[in-house]
This record gives sequence, C-alpha cells and structure tokens, in this order.
Amino acid sequence: MLFPASDDDDVPFDDAPRILLFTGKGGTGKTTCAAATAQHAARQGHKTLVLSSDPAHSLADALDQELGPEAREVRDRLFAQEVDLYYSMKKHWGHMRELMLTVFRWQGVDQIAAEELAALPGMNEGSVLLWLEEALREADYDLIVVDSAPTGETLTLLTLPQVTQWWLAKAFPFQKMAVKSLGFGVRKATGIPLDKGYEELEVIFEKLERVQQVLATPSTTSIRLVTNPEKMVIEEARRAFTYLQLYGYGVDSVVVNRVLPEDEVPADSFFEGYVESQREYLEEIEQSFRPLPILQVPHLGEEVFGAERLGRIGNAMYAERNPTDVFYDEPTFTVEEDGDAYVLNLRLAFATEADVDVRQLGDQLVVQVANQRSNVILPNFLNYYHMTSAALEEGWLRVRFTPDGEASSN
Repeated sequence: MLFPASDDDDVPFDDAPRILLFTGKGGTGKTTCAAATAQHAARQGHKTLVLSSDPAHSLADALDQELGPEAREVRDRLFAQEVDLYYSMKKHWGHMRELMLTVFRWQGVDQIAAEELAALPGMNEGSVLLWLEEALREADYDLIVVDSAPTGETLTLLTLPQVTQWWLAKAFPFQKMAVKSLGFGVRKATGIPLDKGYEELEVIFEKLERVQQVLATPSTTSIRLVTNPEKMVIEEARRAFTYLQLYGYGVDSVVVNRVLPEDEVPADSFFEGYVESQREYLEEIEQSFRPLPILQVPHLGEEVFGAERLGRIGNAMYAERNPTDVFYDEPTFTVEEDGDAYVLNLRLAFATEADVDVRQLGDQLVVQVANQRSNVILPNFLNYYHMTSAALEEGWLRVRFTPDGEASSN
C-alpha cells in the first residue's frame, strides 16, 4: 500500500468532504445504518450523498425511493446513488470495454458472453472509487456515506489502487511512449484501441491513487464496522478490524445493530434466553473493541425502511453525537527511533502470533495475516536497514530494523 496518510498530509482535493464507510458481514444491516446516518446528517443541515457499492442494491428499499446509477436528491439535502457496473463501464471504462469486447469477439465469443467477460474482477469496486472521485472533484457535499458491500468486497475496494498500480507496472513494463506508439499502430491495423485503452487505464489509475489518499486520511475518512450481538458476526467484525488496520485505514467506531431492548422482553418469554446471550455478547464487544466507541441500534421489531423508521434508527445510533465527527483517531502505523535501530509499529488488533508472517523484500515489508497480505512501502531511509525481529505485543506488530550487518538485540 502507499505509506499511510497522517492528519497532516495534504488531501488531494480542495476542501474534501467527510467520508464515512460502513462495512461488516452480509446481513448485519449495513445499508440501514448507512442510510440512517446519511438522513440524520442531512436533517442536521449537511449536504449528504449516500453511495451504495453493494450489488444487492438494497439502498433504494431502505430509503423507500427509486434510485438510479447517477446521484439524485431524494430528500432535502440528501442525495443517493446505486452504482451500476455496466452503466459505470460505459462511462468510466469506455475504451477498455471496447478493447476487451473486440478481443473476445475475435476469439469467437458471442456478444452476450463477451459483455459478461468484459466485466473483469475488481471493476465494480473500481467503479465505486471512480464515482467517489467524481463526487470529490465536482460536487460540493459536506458528507459522503458509502454503503459498502460485505467485508471481503470492501477489502478489495480499499486495496484496489495498490493492486492496480502493481498490475500496470507488470502488464506494461516497457516505456509508456512505446506502448502508445505500438498501440496506435495496432489500432490502425486492426481497429483494436490498444493505445486509447492504455491512456484510459493511466487516467483511471491516477484517479484511484488520489481517492486512496483521501480514504487513508483519518481526519477525512472513517470506517464504521457494523455487527450484531451474535458469535459468528462478532468474529467477522474482529477479522475485518484486523485487516483494515493492516491496510492502514481508520476505524472510528463499531455499530451494534438489532439489539433487543431488555426492558421490552417479559420474564419467562420466548426471547429470555436470547436476551441473556445478547448481554454476554455485548460485554464481549465492549471488551474486544475497547477503546473504540460502541454505538447501539435497537431492534425495532419491524422491517426498517422509509424516512420515519430510518429517523428512529439515526436518533438511537447517534443520540447527542454529530455523525460527521471523528469518534476515535488512533495512529495505526508509526516508526520510532531506538538507538541505532528503528521500530516500525503496525496495529493488528486480534491477530495472533500463529496468524502473522513478516518478511522484508527490498523496500517493502510483506505482512501476511491469515489469508490477507499487504505490501507496506517502507520509508526510504529504511532501505539501509534490515528487519531483524518481529513480534506481536498488545495488538501491535513491532518490527525492528537495524543497520546493515548488525544483529538484533532482541
């Protein structure tokens, strides 16, 4: 990944709005919480866009409004948009789409199958980032709320700029002008827009990089993890938190959705056992994610959609809080001097020694946590140092670097 941004880093957009990204295990109520947050902020006077990247497209159901692939105002100061992959491809990936369709047709693939194959893995997440870049560049929103897909897709979304940057370097290792000159000749001879596709790819990757800088700036962007008081959902939230920390993104709160109010459950009722286990899980969430703020959302006992019910959710979730505030801001990536050595600290909450593997490859630190890997670009001065030890201490991965030729004192 790019070196994580700090509060002092320049955001690559003038007056960038506040961004809140909601993620969690599928079915936890991310869309409801995102929609309720956006509506709550709009009612407080913030011009707000809620952008859904979830292919399930349940944002329209939550808002009880017809939505389209472009942002539209659904209530006063509240705008909403559901990203459509094929609409986005035509708008943002035109030449690339034409290039892939032409190649597939040359290979004898029929038109319908070619259209499907042209939607490469990661394109939906890339489209979301491009719409976000457009909103940051052209609109004057105070707040952008991203209703993200389930956790796995969210990690793809947040790491896509890193992956595409690597892909471009590997796919086109020769000189840029050579690619364009060759591509021009190919287009003239065959009609395949290789040069135009490459130019479009360059522009897209530049946009993705700019958006990533915004997403990795804690004073601008916060991720809010949505969970339920249930064992498997809590475990998923823990894993998500660890991986988000690994990639350098700021999580400022945990939202516990569908909490059954104890005072509304009669003694000896069918739900008494559920309430008892819920109490234990809520305590576990408090202990596991401390010191993150825990925002509780009560179970309304009915399906949540429309302005009135979303309003009740928003009021319960935030109470006296302003939803646009940064609720928690702890650095997740630091480098400290230790005599002649340096110690790199990377926040990896809930990871265990058995899950973590760390290696230094040139100017990169390769950190593997279970099945997730991140290539951390090291500060330039650490090119003259070697990793000599790595250990987990109280949720922090501490990696020690010593000058070339020196042994670790640990």
